[in-house]
Amino acid sequence: MDLEDPEDRKLVTLARATRGRTQAAEGAAVRDSDGRTYAAATVDLPSLQVSAVGVAVAMAVASGSKGLESVVVLTDAGAVAESDVAAVRDFGGDGVPVHRGDPKGDVRETTAT
Repeated sequence: MDLEDPEDRKLVTLARATRGRTQAAEGAAVRDSDGRTYAAATVDLPSLQVSAVGVAVAMAVASGSKGLESVVVLTDAGAVAESDVAAVRDFGGDGVPVHRGDPKGDVRETTAT
């Protein structure tokens, strides 16, 4: 599936680069309601585990963002974790597109909060 929105394609590029740079299980990127982007990778430490989406949403919140416009997560998983969708919904509300792609950046499905 090819994303039509060039801004969403940028999120794929950011998520892919972040995942590749860190060799993490997942890479994610979000665009906030002001158009700013945040890219993140899975954190998997003995004392701290946070999904890539969780890190990206937390970065947006910590930066003073007021909401989300779009989310991309690149993963080997067959679905976006419900906890990640819930975090996007909590911060972005209903109707935020969540694009799930494979590690190469090929988007496989799009859902919405």
